[in-house]
Amino acid sequence: MRMGRARRNGTTAVATLAALLMLAGCGSGGGGDDSGAAGTAADAVAPAQEGAAGAPGEAAAPGNAQGGAGAATDTRVDQRSIIYTGSIRVQVDDVDIAARDAVAAATRAGGFVGGDQRRSSDADAVADLELRVPADRFYAVVEELAGLGVQERREIGTQDVTEETIDLDARIASQRARVESARRLLAQADSISDLVSIENELARREADLASLEAKKRRLSDLTALSTITVTLVGPGVTIPEEENQIGFLVGFKGGWQVFLSSMTILLTVLGAVLPWLLVFGVPLGALWWLARRRRRNRPAVPALVTPVGAPPPPGVSAPPPVPGARSAP
Repeated sequence: MRMGRARRNGTTAVATLAALLMLAGCGSGGGGDDSGAAGTAADAVAPAQEGAAGAPGEAAAPGNAQGGAGAATDTRVDQRSIIYTGSIRVQVDDVDIAARDAVAAATRAGGFVGGDQRRSSDADAVADLELRVPADRFYAVVEELAGLGVQERREIGTQDVTEETIDLDARIASQRARVESARRLLAQADSISDLVSIENELARREADLASLEAKKRRLSDLTALSTITVTLVGPGVTIPEEENQIGFLVGFKGGWQVFLSSMTILLTVLGAVLPWLLVFGVPLGALWWLARRRRRNRPAVPALVTPVGAPPPPGVSAPPPVPGARSAP
């Protein structure tokens, strides 16, 4: 009896263990399917979450490292400091009227005239205007200026000074902290020597801070107001040809211009030397003429000539006799 019960108990235990193993296998298989489904769902949701996180106007969570990096490297145009400069040349029928229209366009945009130079008033009149307009109205004003007449030339340039602006802001903040530290030390000074040294250091730091703030103001002015140089020319002004010209007339014209330039330089040098010639040359020339005249008016000393056959004077030996010529035999 006992042996039969033991066998039945052993059989029951083996069956129970087998059932548990089967259940565990099924559970693990189902868990694997669930995890695979969860992974697929996560992959599907991740792009949507990234797109939502990258949408403009949403702030990243403080603990999100990717969100913080994206905010630090924001490259949107409205968040950058850009200096716009432009140059345009327009041919118009009436330079004065076109200049007034250009000034009015800059004024309507919220800008002003930084410079105004005009030459002549006929058909070959030329007006050079320097307009300062807000950066957000730069291209609109350029297009309006181009519509004043026939556009002949346009040049637009940009300079990104975002990094320089950020660097200036950091340096200004650091320099202000140094100034405040020096002021606190100055309030705690208890000797004349410390007071003098701290005052000198404070003055130096304040001067550096003022220089940095002046650079920041200049940079802010250039980024806030763009510069447009407008050249308005009349119908009689021709555009110089850029191609190289050759021929006799071209060479003669170039040589004549070189000759005129050389004569101008020569006359300039002569005008610079003429005062020295008048001061020193005239007296020296007069002295030389007087000396030469005196030598010319001095009486000549007659030369002593000894007659032929006369004995030589005392102390002078007679020349040897010249032998006579022999006659032919």
